[in-house]
Amino acid sequence: MTITNGKPHRPNKRTTNRRSLRSTLVAVLGAGLLLGQGLPVRADAIWDRWKAADNAVAKGDAASAVPHWKFLAEHYAAAGDWENAALFSGKLNQHFDGLKDYEQAIRYYEQENEYWLKAGKDWGAVDLQRAEQIRTTIEAYIGSQDPETLRRQAAPKNGKLAKFEPEYGMYIGMYTERDPGMQNYFDRSESLYGKKHALYLAYSQVGKPFPKQHASRAKQAGAALQIGWEPMNGLDAVTDDVVRQWAKEAKAAGIPIFLRYASEMNGDWVVWHGDPQKYIDKFKMVHDIMAEEAPNVAMVWSPGDVPMYSMDAYYPGDDYVDWVGVSMYSEPYENGDPQQGNMQATSPVERLDHLYKTYADRKPLMISETAVSHYANLPQESFTDYGLLNLQRLYEVMPYKYPRLKSITYFNVNLDMKESKNNYLLRDNEKMLKLYKRLIASPYYLSKVEQGARPSDHAGFVPLGKDSAFARAAKLIPFVKLPDIYIGKLEYYLNGTLLATQTAPPFGIDLAAGAIPDGSVLELAVYNREGQKSGSRSFPISSRISVHVDGKDVPFEQPPVLSEGSTLTPLRAIFEAMGAKVEWDEATRTATGQKGSTTVSVTIGSGAASINGEAFPLEAPARLVNGHTMVPARFIGEAFGGKVEWDGETRTVRIGTGAGAESGTALRELPVSLTAVKTSSTVTALSAERHSPSEAKPGPPQAVGEWFGRVGRQLARLWNDLM
Repeated sequence: MTITNGKPHRPNKRTTNRRSLRSTLVAVLGAGLLLGQGLPVRADAIWDRWKAADNAVAKGDAASAVPHWKFLAEHYAAAGDWENAALFSGKLNQHFDGLKDYEQAIRYYEQENEYWLKAGKDWGAVDLQRAEQIRTTIEAYIGSQDPETLRRQAAPKNGKLAKFEPEYGMYIGMYTERDPGMQNYFDRSESLYGKKHALYLAYSQVGKPFPKQHASRAKQAGAALQIGWEPMNGLDAVTDDVVRQWAKEAKAAGIPIFLRYASEMNGDWVVWHGDPQKYIDKFKMVHDIMAEEAPNVAMVWSPGDVPMYSMDAYYPGDDYVDWVGVSMYSEPYENGDPQQGNMQATSPVERLDHLYKTYADRKPLMISETAVSHYANLPQESFTDYGLLNLQRLYEVMPYKYPRLKSITYFNVNLDMKESKNNYLLRDNEKMLKLYKRLIASPYYLSKVEQGARPSDHAGFVPLGKDSAFARAAKLIPFVKLPDIYIGKLEYYLNGTLLATQTAPPFGIDLAAGAIPDGSVLELAVYNREGQKSGSRSFPISSRISVHVDGKDVPFEQPPVLSEGSTLTPLRAIFEAMGAKVEWDEATRTATGQKGSTTVSVTIGSGAASINGEAFPLEAPARLVNGHTMVPARFIGEAFGGKVEWDGETRTVRIGTGAGAESGTALRELPVSLTAVKTSSTVTALSAERHSPSEAKPGPPQAVGEWFGRVGRQLARLWNDLM
């Protein structure tokens, strides 16, 4: 947003129908190139193809034009005539899009964009947007409590965190000045939105005083500021004296400041657009002065999400940028006006792709300004379903899909009948407010800016796949997007058995580790509102065994494994958690643990262990797995007198030692009501339904019994290991 009369203003960013314009221009250009090449009009095969396609369209038989369009697109691409190659690719994508042959349409939208880029034009950005609108996407993310994995996926390529960058997790921010209930009283955030926010957004113009009141209230609330600093009088007004004075006041504020200087520079709606080199020079000057005068300021380079291809020319360079930001809004109609374009098929998720792929390997990303409209003021239409769908995508899909995305600031306003004519204000829609509170409640959403911050529960999310085994219990969050926009029904199947059905956002289920047999497959099946199956996707899913010693989780470099029906757990990690000292003798391949007067030795390959010189049989021989000594779980737990208990629902070995010992009452019977899903008001719990690849059909009652039988046999083997 830019500033008009001291208030943010978001102009119309797409005032021209670029697709119509470029088609007209290229049609003229294409005819000129064709004739200008001196090709014979009467007998030339290319011209005949062109005429044949036009004649077919004129007769209402566009299908007959398709082979000619394909030929012409390939011919002009081979000849390096990218304009005409793009033109005929455009005819093909429009044709297939109209037929709802989305796979073919996507192919030619992407091809048209490629040819426009080769022609030196950015006209294909709208093609990529449409390709994403009609692409069926089914992804899934699952909770993880492995801090090393979470830290690694969220780390920059060089491993060095930027200024104020968290290890993982995401800062939550908000623009509140036009929220009637909050205004700039930032300490009201917890009472109104359920949680303190890490940063608040304020706007300031170059040449105007530093916003001291905003800074004071942010400091009072224990928060940071993001400041949109706008050179409304042009880049020439950004002088050393002006910047230096502002920097001194920023330092005096005594809080972390994210300085979003001259943002959205890639759009012609701001006065600092148009001269990339001058922009870069001024950005570097601001950076250098802030580094000298205000070390509490992090520099944020923040273009708008459109136009996409022009932003990179304004990038000042890695040495001058701490964070890369972006402004993006989700709205059912462009600027709230049905006449400007229907945007319901566009989600916020894919709009970060270009920026993320270009900069995330070396810079943390923030969505420095964003919101989701739930009401279009001009036509007076409510879009609650649209709002809920995309609010969850913004806060509960994007941070998991893009782990280098580490801050989101919500633009919490009702623009009424001015500017973009959308209502983004959360408190104007009870369902939106409730969902927002629910989404940010997790510790993953950080409420304090600190270098190297991370969630208090050390938890996060990873893509669901073969390497994403979870412990105890985990939440699964899907990302589903359809050409039909709205999801009528989402079904979750485990090994062919229906676990849950959801018909409205927020989408997601809670899974229990004990109900996920080894080698399991989770399938997501999605239907549109007409009840038609729109797509499905299967994911491998697995859980792993956890070990608690005196109520504390034991972290493992090498998790427990199942080997020939036995559960093997890492000796060193558990012994050390029980207070024993462990040594390894490479010559004899023997691990020895000592605690008090008790000495326990285990030799790799041996079927027996030694306790104070006395041999004790093992259910399975000790073995090395990835360099770790692995021994049956029950022996490790009881070797130093511990009490061992097995929790089959969460696949957890509980060991109590000394005063902290568990009761030792083993769970000798399998849980009667074991289910994979924790029930909630939005989930239909485990049922006796199975389904074929084509559609879900009721199955025999014994289907669930067979499934429980498989789970029972699995847990029985685990129980034998512990007894």
